[in-house]
Amino acid sequence: MKIVLADTILTMDAANPVIRNGAVIFEDEIADITCDRQTIEAWKERALVIEGGRHSILMPGLINAHMHLEFSGNSTDLEYGSFIGWLHSMIEKRDALVGSLTKERVDEALEESLRSGTTAIGAISSYGFDLESLSAAKQRVVYFNEIIGSNPAALDAIFTAFESRVEKSGEYKSDRFMPAVAIHSPYSVHPLLLRKAISFAGAKRMPLSTHFMESAGERRWLDSASGAFKPFFEKYFNLSQPFSSARDFLAAFNDTRALFVHCSYVNAEELDEIGRMGSSIVHCPVSNRLLGGSLLQLEKLKNREIPYMVATDGLSSNITLNLFDELRSALLMHEGLNLPLLSRDLLRSVTNIAARALGINAGTIAEGYAADMLLFRLPGDVSDDLMLYLHAILHAPARIDKVFINGEAV
Repeated sequence: MKIVLADTILTMDAANPVIRNGAVIFEDEIADITCDRQTIEAWKERALVIEGGRHSILMPGLINAHMHLEFSGNSTDLEYGSFIGWLHSMIEKRDALVGSLTKERVDEALEESLRSGTTAIGAISSYGFDLESLSAAKQRVVYFNEIIGSNPAALDAIFTAFESRVEKSGEYKSDRFMPAVAIHSPYSVHPLLLRKAISFAGAKRMPLSTHFMESAGERRWLDSASGAFKPFFEKYFNLSQPFSSARDFLAAFNDTRALFVHCSYVNAEELDEIGRMGSSIVHCPVSNRLLGGSLLQLEKLKNREIPYMVATDGLSSNITLNLFDELRSALLMHEGLNLPLLSRDLLRSVTNIAARALGINAGTIAEGYAADMLLFRLPGDVSDDLMLYLHAILHAPARIDKVFINGEAV
């Protein structure tokens, strides 16, 4: 048994959010949380003691619910500023980027994520090239095998290849690695393929994710077969009309709970439907900014009680996989919102909310949860409980002092 002592524990448990001068007793799971001095002294006699030190914060490990690793070789290869420009550059540079991907580069990206506090990942895999690294990752991994394809003549072959990738990832299934299903987007997946993939995920009881309404171009293409997507689809796919509407795409999910990623251009009716289904939204603010997108309106989600989580996306549309960096960006972008309250919501989004969405028994420091935790120090005292969330985001170091996964320091 181990006991970690900290000046402050941010539990992310709504029933007991902040504990001062407390301790957590744990092995692979959390056994107890206490601030009773006699109990702490008794545990110190029979457990391995980990001292957080002055100004220390103990909190759940971060969960990055949406990350692409297969384009981790990108630095200056892709075009930023507009989604369609980025998409053209992705098509033109895709083979070179995929060809340059090495296990070492994926491992480096995972290490960057780990040392900055991410203990669980929702990884989107289009080809399976990252499977070797992710199946051996120290972090918990929900491995989203992505399906994409619109050619009616090739649907059977596409689905067969997708099933094969899912089966391959299933060989690594464990308490730390969970196969899952991702649908690329309403403009890139044929309706027949869409329904088969949703049914497949339901039958296998796998988490389900999809990109949705990431750009103004997607909005105009699906609504009126116009805008910047029109020449793109005519050039690359010989299509002048979308094969699905946004409404039909959402209807295919029916009552399936899914992670809808981006939603920057979602309308009120679509938000209502996502809320009715009990689904959640993944917000990638830096990626949306680099690709010329609009900022997700968080207050509209809150008014509908739609859970959201912040994620980094991949290095094809970001410069870092440090989730604290993403949270700091979100703080600065969402002007007009109360800063301490926003900070609390953002930290919840990458801990207990993300854990529930991905089906992971983590994200909260409470009895019975996995001992996935971060320990680091602030530069000074923070007396106000609400301000703790803000300063945790602002001052978390690039390399977290101690990262625990399943109770082991990694």
